Formats: sequence, C-alpha cells, structure tokens
Amino acid sequence: MLNMNFSERVVIDTQQQPWLPSPAQGVWRKPLEREAKESGHTSSIVKYDAGSQFATHKHPLGEEIFVLEGVFSDENGDYPAGSYLRHPPGSQHAPFSQEGCVILVKLNQFNPRDLDVVKINTQQTPWLQGIGGLQVMPLHEFEHEHTALVKWPKGETFQPHRHFGGEEILVLSGKFQDDQGEYPRHTWIRSPHMSGHFPFVEEETIILVKTGHLPISTIQP
Repeated sequence: MLNMNFSERVVIDTQQQPWLPSPAQGVWRKPLEREAKESGHTSSIVKYDAGSQFATHKHPLGEEIFVLEGVFSDENGDYPAGSYLRHPPGSQHAPFSQEGCVILVKLNQFNPRDLDVVKINTQQTPWLQGIGGLQVMPLHEFEHEHTALVKWPKGETFQPHRHFGGEEILVLSGKFQDDQGEYPRHTWIRSPHMSGHFPFVEEETIILVKTGHLPISTIQP
C-alpha cells in the first residue's frame, strides 16, 4: 500500500519524482496513492511516450483522467491537454498516444451508482465567477463529491476553511500556497476530512480540486 491512510495529509511534488516503468512498454508513472500493485484504489501521474499504448483494460469502479500535456487517445477519440474524462464503473478501453502525453489517472474510486460518462475540453469551456476574484469551472458532481478547476488571480486570498469529506488538489499552473507551505506546478495535495487551511497565491494559479470524496470516519491502514 502507498498513502492509503486517509486521515493523513499527503503532499507530493511530482516534478521531483522519478518515472517508474508500467507493465506497458513506453508507459511510465509516478504513484501518488495505491491500494495494490496493479489493482484497487490508485492515483498516478502517467506518461505515454510517443507511439505507446496500453492493453485494453476494465475499470471495475471507474477511471478519472485529466490530460496535463500532449494528446491522450483511445478508441473513442483524441483528448488534448486540458481534457477531463470520466469512465464509469464497468467501462473499458484501449488507451494510446501518438505524440505522447502526461495525464493524471485515478482508478477505482467511483461510487458504484455514479455512471455518467464525462468528456470536457476545459480549454473550450467558459469560466464562472466564484467567490472574490476566483473563477471556477465545474467538471463533475455526485452527491457530496465535487470536482472543478479554480483559477486564482495574482495576489488572491481565500478565507480559512475546512474540508468536509477532505480535499484533493493538483496544481496545474502557477504556485499554490497556504499557511502550511508552497506548492509548485504539478504538486499533489490530499487533505483529510475536516482538515483546514488558509489558501492564497502570489501569482496567477490554476488548480484541479476535488472535495467531499474521502472517508469521513473510516481510517484505512
């Protein structure tokens, strides 16, 4: 297991991590959290070399993807940087990349009743006005789970707050900050249920945020 105690805060600067080989030639990954070696609850940054592919595989409890660089593809289409994808429980596909890509992948973390297929090109989706100077782009919600992009203008400060059901952040651009530290591009932060912080930025920053999805009372070893 890796980082499967959801009562602990985890911060990983993925740019400082080495790429590790996957079972597919030309596909590399940086593990963030993992229940088992090739199954169960898993989150990773994954890199496809140009021309690489991964064998057809199933998603017993869903797959969530955000394309960070390049173009990710499968038999259903091509997805450029900024694409947000959700493949529901029971789905399968055969992914590949002709030019190469880097993606965030989250496996087997869906509610079994969350069956929506989601395909959003965030580069072509309008921002909505959020609190203060923040701009928000909702991507998905199911019951208490919410996923969105949040754009912080230079110098923006948000009020101190707590996270019911936890919070997970991937910094997409700029540098995110709070009272506990500084987080450059591609830093992954997972904060447990009812954790709190006081976030702010000094430069324009965009983050991918998921809230309300972590265990509330069950602590896994």
